[in-house]
Amino acid sequence: MFFKLFKKKSNDKYLNNILNNRKSSVNNNKIKSVGIIINLEEFNDYDSLRNVFTYLGVNENKIKFVAYVTEKDETLTSWDSYFTPLDFGWNGNISNYDINEFIETEFDALISYYDENIHELNLITAKSKANFKIGISNKDQRLHDFIINIKSSFIDIFKVELEKYLKGLKKI
Repeated sequence: MFFKLFKKKSNDKYLNNILNNRKSSVNNNKIKSVGIIINLEEFNDYDSLRNVFTYLGVNENKIKFVAYVTEKDETLTSWDSYFTPLDFGWNGNISNYDINEFIETEFDALISYYDENIHELNLITAKSKANFKIGISNKDQRLHDFIINIKSSFIDIFKVELEKYLKGLKKI
């Protein structure tokens, strides 16, 4: 019990350190690759999100998903990358190879498509080397370069708003 509390405190300190030292360096390149982080308990319609980005001109093979699940026995398709709270150690260390690879990939855009303020989701968003970070949660504004404050169930509104702002920013 005490170890969980100390582990959470060490990870909170690590996350705050990353966010306080974060320097936004968004370039003017068009979005050609997208990484998407979702909480499978909130939203599990991969195809709707994939369709949003193929509609915006991103090749389907340049869209990568990772999903947060609380238990590994949830039904997932074979192409899903997923992570659980057990994949996280002390001081922000992550033991899941797929997640570390996702973090190191320099996506043109990272979509944090989750409402809940879950520490593990925030840690992956903060550690990501993506160029332009877009979120739908307004819980911690330091995580994202751009926020569309909606619920995850409103995928159609997300599509319209994202297209409008990405065109305005000349990202698509």
